[in-house]
Amino acid sequence: MIAYLRGVVTDKAGSQVVIDVHGLGYGVQVSLETESQLSLGKESQLVIYEHIKEDAHDLYGFLEQSSKHLFEKLLSVNGVGPKMAISLLNLGNATRLVQAITSGEVNYMQAASGVGKRLAERIVVDLKGKLGVSSGESATDFLGEPNIAQDEATQALVALGFSSSEASAALKGMDSQLSVEQRIKLALSGSKR
Repeated sequence: MIAYLRGVVTDKAGSQVVIDVHGLGYGVQVSLETESQLSLGKESQLVIYEHIKEDAHDLYGFLEQSSKHLFEKLLSVNGVGPKMAISLLNLGNATRLVQAITSGEVNYMQAASGVGKRLAERIVVDLKGKLGVSSGESATDFLGEPNIAQDEATQALVALGFSSSEASAALKGMDSQLSVEQRIKLALSGSKR
């Protein structure tokens, strides 16, 4: 079993990237969000989910274990396969998808390729209680992310050239009452008021 791959990204073609690990290129299916955070020629690490069938051996990659965990939860729903699970993840970030599931936003999930109303309803029914999110918790508790504003701030720092881990580290421990703009300014200045 492949738990993770660490290597240089040598090719990006839509939802597939190629990771060169010591001269061996692995084709890995990724979400659009993950693909956007990977840079050609840079070393990256992806947590891997292997999908093995009699006629295929597909690899699905995620930057964080929590995203892989959500992907596996989606696969537990009858009628959702790996390609549809990636399509659901392509709707936005993982936090938004967990929020849609826990709040029963069927229309949001129907925007994913191949997801009809019945399947979206089945996803809500099957996963609402399984994501570890109760009425008093937020979707970010399941994913281990601080909050939506922190996620927007992280995305902005990544756009400015930070790696995901550097952006998360820069924002860790920030006051949750600050706006996204204030968090970005403080992260850039190195302060954590």
